[in-house]
Amino acid sequence: MTDDPGGSTSGLLAGEDPSIRSGPTDADWAAAVDALRGLDPDARVLLICHVNPDGDALGSMLGFGLGLCRLGSRRVQATFPGPPEVPEPFRDLPGLELLVPAVEAYHDPDLVLCFDAASESRLGDLVDRLALAAPAVVLDHHASNTGFGDIHLVDPRAAATSVVAEELLTRLDVPLDAGIAECLYVALATDTGSFRFDATTPDVHRMAARLLATGIRPGEISRRIFDTRPFGAVRLHGDVLNRTRLEPAAAGGHGFVWTYATLADLARHDQQPYVLEPLIDSVRCTAEADVSGVLKQIAEDGWAVSLRSKGAVDVSRVAVALGGGGHRFAAGFTGRGTAQDVVARIRAELDTALLRAVERD
Repeated sequence: MTDDPGGSTSGLLAGEDPSIRSGPTDADWAAAVDALRGLDPDARVLLICHVNPDGDALGSMLGFGLGLCRLGSRRVQATFPGPPEVPEPFRDLPGLELLVPAVEAYHDPDLVLCFDAASESRLGDLVDRLALAAPAVVLDHHASNTGFGDIHLVDPRAAATSVVAEELLTRLDVPLDAGIAECLYVALATDTGSFRFDATTPDVHRMAARLLATGIRPGEISRRIFDTRPFGAVRLHGDVLNRTRLEPAAAGGHGFVWTYATLADLARHDQQPYVLEPLIDSVRCTAEADVSGVLKQIAEDGWAVSLRSKGAVDVSRVAVALGGGGHRFAAGFTGRGTAQDVVARIRAELDTALLRAVERD
């Protein structure tokens, strides 16, 4: 899943581990704190987030990396699989000096921390680092997390992985500064859709207040993250939205609206893939549909799919069935075939998910 703005995570998915779904235990937190406090300052620490990182993945990872530096760690690297290109909206994040290309990341780290990845598959070729480090600590908030790694700080009730990261920094007695706070604020704001989604609880606003108290400027951050895009991206969005399709009878009559963006669209407007991420918000506002989807071509027969729900349908069940993961209101997967092939599979799984929900009730 390349984007994930958070949402409700009520209910377990088939095959999920209930101990992970209930959130970290006191023993989990203690194990993570012991692992980090016991580090030698020259220990090689590798931070990894998922492929095609979004604001929560990058912000949580870099904010925590800066916290480790404040704690005294001198050899901290941060990385993610795939091309080492940070999306334009995140190129002013503090802590970018910690980033290294995946090919230059420590091959035998002393400790690994994973951020915002629901499964090992989201770590690409970097997954081998998990077996080389003891322990591997996983910080995440996806209900579909598979339970990989050694220490699981996985809280599906958290609005963003940055919530988990801030809690661990607090338990390590690392004070917030403006650099750490900006990273965590970007992560929190992106995964709550600028504090618009149902995951925006009183605790979310209390965390935002703590971060703002360091002196960061939310207006400037929001303009950079949400309200700035190249003119070519504006034109591209127009082309893609013009081919949007509404299927009122789909999803058991709750409605399904979808569109797709091709590699040719990106080339025609000379744009990078990151500009497609906000498209789902323009599609999901359709009044006649509970479920929305955007297919983003990543190869001749490959598509990164973002799914959203307004609540009637649990799209995480659809995504998990199709090899992905996420939350009830926000999920995604990688599909193969033509756009029409992928949409047909989504359509079928929507009906299956609803049928199972009815049978369960």
